[in-house]
Amino acid sequence: MNPSCLIHRLTQAERQTFSETGLLTVENALSTQQVSALTGLTDQIFAARLEAGHDPRKALFYPNFIQDNPAFADLVDYAKILPKVWGILGWNIYLYHAHLIVTPPSGLPRDDKTFGWHQDSGRVNQEVESRPRPRLSLKVAYFLSDTSEPGRGNFWVVPGSHLEDTLERPPVGIGQPNGAVPVLAKPGTAAFFDRRLWHSASPNWSKVTRKVLFYGYGYRWLRTKDDMTVQSLWAQSDPIRRQLLGWGVNANGFFSPTDEDVPLRVWLRENCPEDAA
Repeated sequence: MNPSCLIHRLTQAERQTFSETGLLTVENALSTQQVSALTGLTDQIFAARLEAGHDPRKALFYPNFIQDNPAFADLVDYAKILPKVWGILGWNIYLYHAHLIVTPPSGLPRDDKTFGWHQDSGRVNQEVESRPRPRLSLKVAYFLSDTSEPGRGNFWVVPGSHLEDTLERPPVGIGQPNGAVPVLAKPGTAAFFDRRLWHSASPNWSKVTRKVLFYGYGYRWLRTKDDMTVQSLWAQSDPIRRQLLGWGVNANGFFSPTDEDVPLRVWLRENCPEDAA
């Protein structure tokens, strides 16, 4: 990893924004060329799933896509983004979850039904005794299509709700919770969000197909959330990417890591000691 990536470290202003709202957006995280290439790969996946029988009117949730193409793997330790991830979570991290979503136009008229609001991580929210719930992980969403206008299948959030264990929803199933807003993102934008942030997908009432890549980072002692078959990439990856793809010396190293388990920490000691604590 080139030390030049340190210009993208989390700033104090970004840290404050993420801590207070649970959300941080970085415009132009991907270049026009990257967006074009990644969109082409995503379109190929969507076309293949359609050929396999996926309903063209329904959103495609496609996990475990990292090994499908080197361009997807290159975002695992992307220089513009990874420094902000370790700035939030620290160095004992890996990619525990990844999926892409393609949301075609629904063809339905706009309505105001309450969306499916939730926090991520399922049973963690019932079984971990902590108030507020622990952060544990975050996701980075790379927007490939233009969702800078509402109604395009936007990701909706309630800023600041990551510190609340419950969310009051409209009682009649019409309308959205107080403070709910759509995330408006241009192609190439990366949006970080705390896994506790109350959020929801929304219908795509537009004529623009929504395409987003999600990279979920968590602590190395968390289990993967989907059946990630990235072990085949270990041999061709440098040590830091290999760590982020789930490699470890042994089971105990995920809880009490040695330097061999976490080359990211070794690199930080040499290049950014303040982040290696």
